[in-house]
Amino acid sequence: MAEANAHYYSARDPLGAAGDFVTAPEISQMFGEMIGGWLADLRGRARSAGGAGARDAIYVELGPGRGTLARDSLRVLERAGHRPDVHLVEGSPALRKEQARFLPDATFHDDISTLPEDRPLLVVANEFFDALPLRQMVRTANGWRERMVGIEADRLVPVVGDRPMDAAVPAHLVQVADGAILETCPAASAIMHAVSERVATQGGAILAIDYGFADLRHGSTFQAVARHERADPFVAPGTADLTAHVDFGALIQAAARAGLRTQGPAGQGEFLMALGIGHRAAALARANPAQAEAILAALRRLVAPEEMGTLFRVICARAPAWPESAGFAVAETG
Repeated sequence: MAEANAHYYSARDPLGAAGDFVTAPEISQMFGEMIGGWLADLRGRARSAGGAGARDAIYVELGPGRGTLARDSLRVLERAGHRPDVHLVEGSPALRKEQARFLPDATFHDDISTLPEDRPLLVVANEFFDALPLRQMVRTANGWRERMVGIEADRLVPVVGDRPMDAAVPAHLVQVADGAILETCPAASAIMHAVSERVATQGGAILAIDYGFADLRHGSTFQAVARHERADPFVAPGTADLTAHVDFGALIQAAARAGLRTQGPAGQGEFLMALGIGHRAAALARANPAQAEAILAALRRLVAPEEMGTLFRVICARAPAWPESAGFAVAETG
């Protein structure tokens, strides 16, 4: 999965109607504007509360797509009186080229290790964790085994490994029917923990938005997307986007181990509505009556339960000295 996605993203811009999929920032400017408002509010209250260095917090985005989310968020931040330095963690040369068009002053990083160490970090990760390589365990008559990749008749196929994996499965999930699949994403937990350690030391917050679930469960969510349709992930690797649902419970645990306080997960629709996207849509529709139908259609796509509203979830993890953030009805943890 890692090798296929590295090849896939290195040579193309997969976003938009002409690509393979569309993310929330590409659906409407309102999405980025809400994130920008969230960041401005959190930074402003941290500064008012005497948060060390909050005035100089930098904007960091993991997997920033075309740079659309950063552009729209930064526009709102600037109106709120903050023009942060912009740091983008992006490994794709093709996407870096697109991002540089929107954000010519951005600093690019291959990973988080080279981010500045002397200022708070306002980290945004929208549809980043879902593309990280996962592991699958499958229940067999002989116990749990890892699901791996083999070759049959010159094509890739899923196969069952021969090493026992029962020790890697939580006790309450061990005794299930044969054929059950359990997914984990060590890469997601490792990156979340590493970023959280930086935030715990430097101050700031992490906002993660993706599709996924709150508690570890059985079932395979591994999929490929090409030309806006689901595809076979084992056919033509490197030509389609490979993703899986994000385990938000694991991300929260990784942040908590680093000492951060967390909020969520909340549904994306609940989160955006709490930030005022409904009011923003109404204002845009009044100002642009010819586009009113399209604006309201974009709003529905972002917040409706049958669209992205509940499948996509949001969590915040922030430094202990930073204030509780807006948009979450769920009590904080950590």
